[in-house]
Amino acid sequence: MSAALENAEPCAPGEQICNMALEWTGNPTVAEVADVLIGAPLAIAGLAALGLFLRWVLHSLVDRLVLRAGEGVLPARGSRLSLLRRRRGEESPAPSVFVSTRRVQRAKTMGDLLKSIITGILVAMFGTMILSELGVNIAPIIASAGIIGIALGFGAQSLVKDFLSGVFMIVEDQYGVGDVVDVGEATGTIEAVSLRVTRLRDLNGTVWYVPNGEIMRVGNMSQNWSRAVVDVSVGYSEDLVRVQRVLREIAHDLWQDEDYRGVIIEEPEVTGVEMLAADAVNLRVLVKTSPNEQWAVARALRQRIKARFDHEGIEIPFAQRVVWHRDEQRKEQPQDATAGSPSAEEKPAGER
Repeated sequence: MSAALENAEPCAPGEQICNMALEWTGNPTVAEVADVLIGAPLAIAGLAALGLFLRWVLHSLVDRLVLRAGEGVLPARGSRLSLLRRRRGEESPAPSVFVSTRRVQRAKTMGDLLKSIITGILVAMFGTMILSELGVNIAPIIASAGIIGIALGFGAQSLVKDFLSGVFMIVEDQYGVGDVVDVGEATGTIEAVSLRVTRLRDLNGTVWYVPNGEIMRVGNMSQNWSRAVVDVSVGYSEDLVRVQRVLREIAHDLWQDEDYRGVIIEEPEVTGVEMLAADAVNLRVLVKTSPNEQWAVARALRQRIKARFDHEGIEIPFAQRVVWHRDEQRKEQPQDATAGSPSAEEKPAGER
């Protein structure tokens, strides 16, 4: 028995410090103590240093990606506007501050998310390796983590669904703070976006908290650019060619207005007759605007159309009604009754 213990190797093949101490001293006890006092701390320090180095490298790569994504260039008023300005010999305006800010915010949000994921994975990996170096049996820890993960997966499915939906929402840039969106149950302006819930405020001032996992579809009315759609009704007796010419002049004047030069990003378009209604002919004007500016532009365009149509004498049909007053009917009724009823002399015999 003692011979077997003496022939047993005090150091494992991978324990370099223990093997070196055993070679220098020839004493197994000193070798084991050296491995505990020197080998294990060095291994732990090496793992921690390697983990911090990998974290720094990966975070640096994420920062570079965020910087490149934030510095991307998008045309402020569209390709058609840029071509029109080049033909006129004008300089292209600077990129939209709103678009640039939105891009930077989205890139920073994605960068923070990636950094958090990288840090969590590295801490889990190197933490487990450090525990193994300390002599802790990590097999039960790994098994427990698996069981806990399965339990959380079944018990918090909606929470996991919300987080995954939030991740994909941010990656795909479906909407951001300041956008006007329709998420099905509510329509309003986005005030805050997180990985779990989206907060928006509707026109009445009500704040809605919508879990990201419950959003089946999103209608974004203010991403990159918007469009004002103005339908105008005129009478059937009007000359449609003249009406379209007047509409083009009104839209062109709005396009040339200095107050709307940074709001309207393309020259408005009169598409023509859209509908032959029962009492009017409907024509449509399309105006491409900056995000969230379509409603203000539509109101200004309608006001100018009304004023110009009044000046040009173009009829805008409206519903009319005829009202009968009962007082007039009561005044006319006795005369009609007297005229239509037989006189006393004309009554048949036997009636008094």
